[in-house]
Amino acid sequence: MDELATTARAMVADGRGILAADESTGTIAKRFASLGVESNEATRLDYRQILFGAPGLSRFIGAVILHDETLRQRMPDGTPIATFLAAEGMIPGIKVDRGLVPLAPSSVEQVTEGLDGLAGRLVEYRELGARFAKWRAVLHIGPGLASALAIDVNAWLLGRYARVCQDGGVVPIVEPEVLMNGAHSLEECASVTSRTLAAVFSELRAHGVSLAAMVLKPSMVTPGSVVFASSAPAEVARRTVEVLRDHVPAEVPGIAFLSGGQSEEEATANLEEIAKLGPHPWRVSFSFGRALQASALRAWGGRHENAEAAQRALLERARANSDVLRRALSIGA
Repeated sequence: MDELATTARAMVADGRGILAADESTGTIAKRFASLGVESNEATRLDYRQILFGAPGLSRFIGAVILHDETLRQRMPDGTPIATFLAAEGMIPGIKVDRGLVPLAPSSVEQVTEGLDGLAGRLVEYRELGARFAKWRAVLHIGPGLASALAIDVNAWLLGRYARVCQDGGVVPIVEPEVLMNGAHSLEECASVTSRTLAAVFSELRAHGVSLAAMVLKPSMVTPGSVVFASSAPAEVARRTVEVLRDHVPAEVPGIAFLSGGQSEEEATANLEEIAKLGPHPWRVSFSFGRALQASALRAWGGRHENAEAAQRALLERARANSDVLRRALSIGA
């Protein structure tokens, strides 16, 4: 377990973040389609090779979450992607959940699938170079939501997943995302996030998970996307930190925030205000997907000759987020 704790600390160290590049084929197809780009194995590989090959990316990114397809692929020179990332100083990891299904046939609430066969898959993923895993649970806010059942089931699944990971020699990223969708208030989000985190840490303890050998990837406490713009970053940060300090034990080495539908600029502004409220009991970091990749994806546009422009865009966003953490920690770039 000491090795896992060391890896967990390294994933959130030195003001660096975690690049979430684990989009499912369905999700990345939608993003490509918005640019008129066909999604196939070749285009997905080209895009991700360009991202991972951005010169100096490891100055700002300490770990990368991969999709199953990507973990099995290689860089242009034939080097396995996981091997390349590790050599560059970025820890490779893998998304292990298998997506969302309805909690009940008529319910908008969802649970995450993927526990079946997880232990066996982790053996293979370790052999392929993955040193951590990620499992995403989602909670909806609305009239009567999130229900106690949805919170309890998702918390149990996160606890079981995390224990299977640690038993298999892999650091678990525990991701309970409270969705931004809707018109809920900041306080409603704080309430659902509080209930969710209380249940998640209860289950982590019940499953015997070492809190020192995991990373938490929560959503920030924000109002719903319909009214999001009306909430100042300082207020988002204040409520986010209050909720986390109430529920996240100091043994957890790091909190890597997801962006959850925020724009690149919004996610960075909120992260900066959260970092400024430190020192915190745990290391604060970021694990963004779209909030790191949106500009890079547009710059690439499905054309390999745009590789340098895409890489510059990714580096700009990665540096912006790393810089706000380093300023708070007084770490030189």
